[in-house]
Amino acid sequence: MSSYSKSIREGFFGRAFAVIGAANAVSAAFEAGRRPKGRDLKVLGIAPDAFDHIGR
Repeated sequence: MSSYSKSIREGFFGRAFAVIGAANAVSAAFEAGRRPKGRDLKVLGIAPDAFDHIGR
């Protein structure tokens, strides 16, 4: 793997795409009445345990 592609994946753009993807996944799960995956919540900075206490 080249250092250029590694820096993109681990750098700003990689993090930005991860946050956008996680936000999309959490939004879709919430609208469908399902609990989002803990991994997606962690990417957004939300504690998975705290999500259960959020009112709908």
